[in-house]
Amino acid sequence: MTKATIQASHLFKPIKIGDLTLKHRIAHLPTTRNRANPGDHVPTSLQKQYYTDRAKSGALLVTEATIATPKLGFYPNVPGIYTQEQALGWKKVVDSVHEAGGAIAVQLWGLGRVASPALLKQHGIPFVGVSDIYENEKSESEAEENDNQLRPLTIKEIEELVTVDYPNAVKLALDVAGFDFVEFHFANGYIASQFINPLINNRTDKYGGSIENRARFLFEVIDNTIQAGVDPARLAVRISPSNQFQEPLNPSRKEDYTYIAEQLQERADSGKALGFIDVVDGEFGPANVAVPVDVSYILDNWKGVVLRGGRYTYDKDDGWKALVHDADSDDRTLVGFGRWFIANPDLPERIQNNQELNDYDRSTFYTTYDYGYNTYPFFGKKDDADPEAKVSGTPLA
Repeated sequence: MTKATIQASHLFKPIKIGDLTLKHRIAHLPTTRNRANPGDHVPTSLQKQYYTDRAKSGALLVTEATIATPKLGFYPNVPGIYTQEQALGWKKVVDSVHEAGGAIAVQLWGLGRVASPALLKQHGIPFVGVSDIYENEKSESEAEENDNQLRPLTIKEIEELVTVDYPNAVKLALDVAGFDFVEFHFANGYIASQFINPLINNRTDKYGGSIENRARFLFEVIDNTIQAGVDPARLAVRISPSNQFQEPLNPSRKEDYTYIAEQLQERADSGKALGFIDVVDGEFGPANVAVPVDVSYILDNWKGVVLRGGRYTYDKDDGWKALVHDADSDDRTLVGFGRWFIANPDLPERIQNNQELNDYDRSTFYTTYDYGYNTYPFFGKKDDADPEAKVSGTPLA
């Protein structure tokens, strides 16, 4: 596939989501990092530079997972958006992204059973999840050692999450920080995925049993946020039907996620269409190689904008065939990259011009320093970063 073919594809045509028009269809997928300020979880100058650099040639950027409420757990050095201070810090990132010409969505995160019971204990927070089924023996041992055993969320706690905590985070993200979109991270073994998966959810109340019950949390978060006055076109949801990270493979995934797609479309038909859904359409095998996942049953039932990602690898030699195919298959598809966007701040331009990519260094993904984060060069620039440098970020609020 030639450079001209790539440039003539839908990849580099504008697409409208709600009232916002993106200049092309290559998106930055959420990639969890640890560059926020420890303690208060305020974003730092490192994150501001990271997203600003990628906004220069990017269109839609989805941020790293960001804590919606500490009640569901947190990790050190990850950002939050449940306080005014955090939102004001994010505003500096968002403003800089907008000045660079990009659009940005924040991804709201809830950990549940995959949180650290020891860290929660230090902060006087109970270890809660959908049910009392631990992720693994390590988590169970840590919970026992810290006398912070996993317990199911109560109905009252769930109601507070869906009517107060999530809407609060959304309001801070949109009204204070100025994000273009809010994406609910309901994938990859985190809180809503735990509700949906019948091998994790053994509840016998209105949140367990049938898929109508197991998907209730997801839809209550969305519906209550809209009822709080948020434009649904500024909301999105991330789902991973075939996920095996932090959870067992959902045996009823096709039926479950068909129902979810149908319900999202039903809301769209009644005038409450989400801006987009973010579907993980690839999983990683033993060799850490992306394996395509069939998500056609979701795309057949959801008619709106979809962001696809998880299986796109570096296939420049094949002319970015998979990207072009998916973008050209309809007029509603965004294609997303994570690891390759980390290593290439100008990734869309490199794809458009069929240029070589920087390789990524996985060992630097989860450090707290700048090296391996803002030190990947733009095309044609020299990589002269010092791997021994321990440059930390400055809190933005």
